[in-house]
Amino acid sequence: MLEIVQQQPVRASLLFVILIMCLIVSACASHRAAPVTEKSRSTQSRPATHTVIPGDTLFSIAWRYGLKYEELARYNGISAPYTIRPSQIIRLPAGSTDTRSASNRKGVQSVSPNTIPKQPNTRVNARPENKTTKPTQSPKPAVNSAAPQWRWPAKGIILSSFQGNNGLNKGIDLSGKLGEPVLAAASGVVVYAGSGLRGYGKLLIIKHNETFLSAYAHNERLRVKEGDLVKVGQVIADMGSSGTDRVKLHFEIRRDGTPVDPLKYLPRR
Repeated sequence: MLEIVQQQPVRASLLFVILIMCLIVSACASHRAAPVTEKSRSTQSRPATHTVIPGDTLFSIAWRYGLKYEELARYNGISAPYTIRPSQIIRLPAGSTDTRSASNRKGVQSVSPNTIPKQPNTRVNARPENKTTKPTQSPKPAVNSAAPQWRWPAKGIILSSFQGNNGLNKGIDLSGKLGEPVLAAASGVVVYAGSGLRGYGKLLIIKHNETFLSAYAHNERLRVKEGDLVKVGQVIADMGSSGTDRVKLHFEIRRDGTPVDPLKYLPRR
């Protein structure tokens, strides 16, 4: 009889332990079943609007947010010559928009890598406009939008490689000395020359055709201005350290507004 009484507390303890273990297993299973969301992708989107400041152009705003300026103009109902004003609110398409598909849409104008159409006057003026528009060159006939024959924009070694459209480095960084020449990587027209884009310093953007653009950042001196036609290999700037901590050239290629790896286009050394 005493043995039976002694066994009852033992059995009760075992039942209690088993119950606790069942509850723990159930909780773990419930936790594993919870859906997992990759926030870096689901929340990765540009802001809904951009407020224009003096020095902005429609082109520089489009570059900042990885858009084509033609699409940005259409989205905001802005027609040629694409004039924008300080404090104007520019609506931005949702971040999920894939600008890379733009080249496959019907009606997209295309031009030869060496025949560039005239560019819109998109520069913002800090005061009301009462000025005569400078004459611009007439556009040449459209031919195609094939990739240009690229060449290296500087002689230096690669300091930093392309890290993808969502990475910190949307191009490559090339070493060099202060004042060394920066060369146009392909023929085209200068569509931006200034220092209004944070993190780029003194920046040049060249449009090669309706598909490809290239950018040259951190320059000490810009040797060309907006609207200038440049030839491949032409000196367009002096290398510097504007907007960064050392002398280097930051070089980007964008296809339909999307950053691509320049090493896939530049010739092998």
